[in-house]
Amino acid sequence: MKLEGGCYCGAVRFVAEGDPMMKAQCHCRECQYLTGGSPNVFIAMPIPGFAYTKGEPKGFARSDLERPVTREFCPNCGTHLVTRPQGFPAVIVKIGALDDPSQYGGPDIAIYTVDKQSFHRIPEGIPCFERLPG
Repeated sequence: MKLEGGCYCGAVRFVAEGDPMMKAQCHCRECQYLTGGSPNVFIAMPIPGFAYTKGEPKGFARSDLERPVTREFCPNCGTHLVTRPQGFPAVIVKIGALDDPSQYGGPDIAIYTVDKQSFHRIPEGIPCFERLPG
């Protein structure tokens, strides 16, 4: 699979190639902050197939957490592009940053449902996990 995308203002572009490692909907409180209150939908793509093709993102990792993730976003418009969890062999690509979000096709699982808000909707029939699947 080949995914292309970028930020809202066009300053940062990326490509992600390979077999998706996970397609999910995340309800964690951190993702709710980043999305403005909704669950975060993403596709995990192999690190070797991911590259920025235009511009450079800004990265942010919280200093108060034991194993913080690095979130990368456009330094101009603020579009959240990817997340890089420590020790995970994939880049978490944000569906809203894809040129063609329909390539996503929907989540296979819902994670961190322990933080799910009453107004969040999970597609019927997908496995749900209070945190990460074992």
